Amino acid sequence: MREKKINCLIVDDEPMALVLLQSYVVKTPFLELKGKCSNAIEALEKLNEERIDLLFLDIQMPELNGLELSRTLSKNTRVIFTTAFNQYALDGYKVEALDYLLKPFDYTEFLTAANKAKEWFSLLRVKSDTEQDTQKFLFVKTEYKQVKIDLDEVLYVEGLKDYIKIWLVGKPYPVLTLMTLKSIEEELPEHKFMRVHRSFIIALNKIQSIERGQVIINSHRITVAEQYKEKFQNFVTNNSVD
Repeated sequence: MREKKINCLIVDDEPMALVLLQSYVVKTPFLELKGKCSNAIEALEKLNEERIDLLFLDIQMPELNGLELSRTLSKNTRVIFTTAFNQYALDGYKVEALDYLLKPFDYTEFLTAANKAKEWFSLLRVKSDTEQDTQKFLFVKTEYKQVKIDLDEVLYVEGLKDYIKIWLVGKPYPVLTLMTLKSIEEELPEHKFMRVHRSFIIALNKIQSIERGQVIINSHRITVAEQYKEKFQNFVTNNSVD
C-alpha cells in the first residue's frame, strides 16, 4: 500500500515566502500541499474545513500571529515555524514545534525539518493504528446524557455547522450531538472512516456501491467532493481486485 502523505498548509504574509515554500513542498515526495494562506485567520478557516497534519507557519503576522495560532491547534496538527526572527525559538519550543527554520533557508534545511515531521507522524501512525485496532466505541453527548456509539454500527456522519448527525444501522433517526465534523473525524479510526465531503464522513465498510462520483450507503447517495476524490480513489484502488 502506498505510504500516506503528510497534509501541509503554508501560512505566511510574505508573497515571496509563500512561493518559495510552495516550491519546496511540491518537490518533497512525502508532503501534500493542501493550501497556502497569507494570514492566520485564513488558516483557521482552512483548518476547520479539512484535516491538516503540518503547518509551515510564519510568526510575525497581523491580527493573529503564528504563536497564537499554534496554541489553538488540535493535538495531531504540528508546526514547523518559518521566521526571520530568532528570538522566538524558545516560544517555539514551548508550543512543541517540530522545528524552527530561520529565514532565509535553503531546500536542504527545509528537507531536514520536513524529515523530522515525517519521523514524528510515522511514530504517531504506528501508535494510532495500535489504538484504533482495539477501539470499538465512543461516547457522545446528546440530550444531557452520554450515549455510547458502537463504531461497527455507524453508517455515516453528517455535519450541520456546530452539530452532527450520526446515522446508525437499523435506526430511523440519527443521534444528534453538539460537536463539529472535524472534531469527530479526529476521534474516528482512519482505516475505518473517511471524510468525502465538507459535510460527510462515511464508514468505509458500509459502502454498497460507487456510481458517478457518489457513494451509496443504506440507499443514501453521498457525493465525493473534488478535494477528497484523490484520497478516496486511492482507497478504492488499494482495495480493488484485478
